[in-house]
Amino acid sequence: MLLPSGWLLRHSVFVCLLFHSLVLMTLCFHNAATSCSKHCYCSDSEGAFGGKTMRCSNLHLTEIPQDIPNDTLRLYLDYNLLTSIPANAFNDLPLLAELDLSHNELALLEPGAFRGLAASLQFLDLSSNQLTTLDPDAFEGVTARSNLTGNPWHCDCRLQTALPHLDLEPVFLTGIICQTSEPSDSGAQGVPFLLAKDLDLCVVLKKTTDVAMLVTMFGWFTMVISYMVYYVRHNQEDARRHLKYLKSLPSRQGKSEESSTISTVV
Repeated sequence: MLLPSGWLLRHSVFVCLLFHSLVLMTLCFHNAATSCSKHCYCSDSEGAFGGKTMRCSNLHLTEIPQDIPNDTLRLYLDYNLLTSIPANAFNDLPLLAELDLSHNELALLEPGAFRGLAASLQFLDLSSNQLTTLDPDAFEGVTARSNLTGNPWHCDCRLQTALPHLDLEPVFLTGIICQTSEPSDSGAQGVPFLLAKDLDLCVVLKKTTDVAMLVTMFGWFTMVISYMVYYVRHNQEDARRHLKYLKSLPSRQGKSEESSTISTVV
């Protein structure tokens, strides 16, 4: 059975319109995902991996832009007013290899701040900020070469434990200088922290913990001894009362003599 030519024409036009609509929607979504962030400058990265280089430097930003293209390879957020990096800030950037956060006011890296970057990130610049310590949970496996110079580090056991989680370049190690330390008399102030191999701030913490454990054990031992002394004294008093009670009872010998006397009289 042959179909009417008019029906075939209308059907063909409808299919063509639907196809063009799908193409336009695909292009729109692709453009939204790969277009440059507002107020930032983007350029195509050179190399086999492609991707974009996005520069948002010196824009007085107070938070991470939300419209960063997901094919960004290099991201420059230096010379802004960022004070913290929230969790999942870069989780949608699977290609990000270089991240520059230098010369901001960063004082806090929240847990999960660099989540999703463990496989791609190769260089992380956190220099010239207000960081005093690091939370290992902020990096979640990131082992990128990192620049941590120019921060007012507070050197303690927590920082000493966190820094080995970063693959720091040797050239930057001498720039990590302790401004303050805990304990304050550890001699860490003004010392390149990671190059001071004899400086172990966790030893002081362990000694403090040992002292606390000894004090706790001594307290428990004192309580046990006190209880034992109380128990013995209490039992001694009970024994004295019981003995006194027994002495107050008529003795069997007295009763036997009395019974013999009565039998004789009878």
